[in-house]
Amino acid sequence: MRVRLTARGVGLATAGLAATVVGVVIGAVDLVRIGTLALLLVVAALVGVGVLDPARGRHRLQVHRTVSPNPVHAGQRADVEVAVFAADTAGRARLAGLRLGEQASAELSGGRPLRAHVSRAPHRVALAYPVVAARRGRWALGPLVVTRTDPFGVARATTSLGEHADVAVWPAVTALPVPREVLAGEPDRVALGARSPSTDDAALRDYRLGDDLRRVHWRSSARRGELMVRSDERAGMRPVSVLLDPSTRAVSLEWSISLASSVALAMLDAGHPVRLVGGPLGQDDRRTARHVQGRASGNARAELLDRTIDVGVAESPAAADADLLAAARLLQTTDAGGEVVLAVLGPLSARSRAALASLTDTAQGWAMVRTADGSATQDREAEHTVRALRRAGWRACPVTPGEDIGECWLRLLGSAR
Repeated sequence: MRVRLTARGVGLATAGLAATVVGVVIGAVDLVRIGTLALLLVVAALVGVGVLDPARGRHRLQVHRTVSPNPVHAGQRADVEVAVFAADTAGRARLAGLRLGEQASAELSGGRPLRAHVSRAPHRVALAYPVVAARRGRWALGPLVVTRTDPFGVARATTSLGEHADVAVWPAVTALPVPREVLAGEPDRVALGARSPSTDDAALRDYRLGDDLRRVHWRSSARRGELMVRSDERAGMRPVSVLLDPSTRAVSLEWSISLASSVALAMLDAGHPVRLVGGPLGQDDRRTARHVQGRASGNARAELLDRTIDVGVAESPAAADADLLAAARLLQTTDAGGEVVLAVLGPLSARSRAALASLTDTAQGWAMVRTADGSATQDREAEHTVRALRRAGWRACPVTPGEDIGECWLRLLGSAR
C-alpha cells in the first residue's frame, strides 16, 4: 500500500509547519496552536487511510472476476465482470468511498484506459467492461487498483486488491470446406482409389489403456481371448495430423498458427480424429501425441486450440529444423497408419525434406509452404521445397503469409486435381 498526501494535504502541512515555526519565533501561542492542529490533522488523515487498508486484516474486501468467453479467439470481444464484496459492517466502511481502477494487458485493452460501467450497493461494487483480444497468448487482467481518500481530502492511499486473472486467447480461425471426394472419404479410396476395407477387415492392434471402447473389435477379441481395437482410429475416417513448422518471424507465425488451427478444426468437424504436432507443441507429451475426435464436442475443439496458445517464435532456423525433425519422428513412430498429414511449412533443409518424404510410405501428405518469409533466397528455397515434396508424393502448394486462409486451402485442394 502506498500512502501519500494530496495537494491539499501538502498545502495544509506546509501552512501548519510555517504557522508553528512563526508562532514560536514571535511568541504567538494561538498561532502555534493553529499550526499544531493543522499538522495533527495531516497525521490523523495519513493514519486513518493507512489503517483502513481494504486488502488486509479480518475485514478485507473480497474480489470475484469473471471473463466470458474465456478462452476467446483473437480479434473477438470478451466481457469482464468484477465484483467487490464486503462481508461485514467494518468491511462496508472500507468499501464506502473507494475508487476502483482495473488493470489489463495492452493486448486486451489496446493500450487505452478501460472504461467500465459501475454499479454500487452498500455491500457490493460491480464493474463491467469489454475487452478485445488483439492476438493469441495468455494475457493478464487485474489486480484492481483501489484508492481511498480521507473525508477532508488530505491523504490518499493506493493499493492493489484481489488477484490477477489470465485470459487465454486462441488464434483467429476461418471456417474451411472439406470436400468429401478429396479428403473426407474413406481411407483407401482417398489414397488408392479403391474401396476401404470393411470394419471386420480393418487393421487391429492390442487394446491400450485409454483407448475408446467403441473401437474394440469384439469378434476378434472373442476369438483371440484379449481385447483388440481397430487401428484406423475410426471406421471409415482416416486420422489426421496437422503439422506446424514454426516461423522465426512473429507475423508469419501468427498467420501460420491460424492456418493450421483452421485446417485442424475443419477436419475435426468433418469427423476425422485430429491432432496438432510440430514446433514447440509438446511432441514429447503423450497427451499431445494422441488424436482427439468429436465433431460436436466443444471439448475436442478446445483441446486442439489450447495447444496453440503458448507456441512462440522459433529461436533460430536451426531450432525450427530440430523441432520439425522431432515431429516427423513422432509421425513415423505413432501407430496411426494410413493417416493424412496436413502441413504448414516454411522452406525446409535437406534433412527435413528427407524426413517428410519418408512419411508418404504410410501416410498421405498435403503441404502448404510459406514463400515470403523475409528474402528472395528464402522464396527460392520455398519453391525448391514445394518441388521436392511433390517429387516425394506430397501434394504441395506455395502460400504467402497474410493472404486469405480460405484461398490457401482451396489452392491446396486444387493441387490434387
